[in-house]
Amino acid sequence: MAEDVRPIVAFATHNAHKIDEVYDILRERVPGLERGHLLSAADADAPAPVECGISYQENALIKARALAERTGLPAIADDSGLSVDVMGGAPGIFSALWSGRHGDDRANLELLLAQMEDIPDANRQAAFVCAAVMVQPDGREIVEMGIMGGRLTREPAGAAGFGYDPIFVASGQCVTNAELEPDVKNAISHRGGAFRALAPHVAALLPRR
Repeated sequence: MAEDVRPIVAFATHNAHKIDEVYDILRERVPGLERGHLLSAADADAPAPVECGISYQENALIKARALAERTGLPAIADDSGLSVDVMGGAPGIFSALWSGRHGDDRANLELLLAQMEDIPDANRQAAFVCAAVMVQPDGREIVEMGIMGGRLTREPAGAAGFGYDPIFVASGQCVTNAELEPDVKNAISHRGGAFRALAPHVAALLPRR
């Protein structure tokens, strides 16, 4: 990486998997983007704010606003979750703490599978939803949405991805998200759709050569 690469945007996450995934999504649409252009919340030693919103958009904006204020950089953030049809859209914004322990992926998906145990295959439709946002230090805000429809399996499969990926099969696919190659998943994912829509705004931050 070139020594003169400096952060141009802060990314409000401490999740290393998510940082790598979003960087891979953005760099396809933002020529010249390097990993060093992204300053994570961990890099900035920024605490995670309380996500007290009642929608994906609100929670993403809470995170981006806090990081933009702390770093003085434009900040991007996302909030995403799994919406299960027969559960009225749950776990939704509570997806990451569904089991009561925030970020315990295995416990979360095992609890969800147990709750869905008696639901027949024909009624296991679900969708991943993502809100990706950018907040400028001057208060300007951009919100983009992405959705990936599919269905839930009965057993986890695959070692890639994170969260509920091992129990979700996207529409048009025959394996779980955790069994897909990263580039295939990114091309169809909720997060991919939302961040591709946000990409032109990130590209505008790159220094002109």
